Amino acid sequence: MFKKWLRDNGMHISWLVALVATLGSLYFSEILHFAPCKLCWYQRILMYPLVVILGIAAVRRDYKLTIYVLPLTIWGACISIYHVLLQMGVFKETGTGCGPIACDTDYLNWLGFITIPMLAGTAFILLTVLQYMTYRATK
Repeated sequence: MFKKWLRDNGMHISWLVALVATLGSLYFSEILHFAPCKLCWYQRILMYPLVVILGIAAVRRDYKLTIYVLPLTIWGACISIYHVLLQMGVFKETGTGCGPIACDTDYLNWLGFITIPMLAGTAFILLTVLQYMTYRATK
């Protein structure tokens, strides 16, 4: 039963997650005027195309596109995890490696641990799990 539900809705939910993440990213930069750092740009580069790819996959019910989505979500999750650890002070930023905006800049901190890279990481990990489970449900 869950397998059928996931097969029918997994791509649509994945598309919705990518859309919310993209709109949230644009809201932070364009409305709240938070300047993105270099790592934020890398995460955006990996997230934004997912809205189009997953939208097409959802409309066409094309589960084969998962092989193109997973590399983007896995790389995005890795960058987000590194970014979160950088903000937590586990790693130190050296020199001007992150450009004019420091990558450990903390524009947003809800409940003491929810930051913009944490939100991006959550989206990437959720997309990775959803895509994997949806793909498995089609087999």
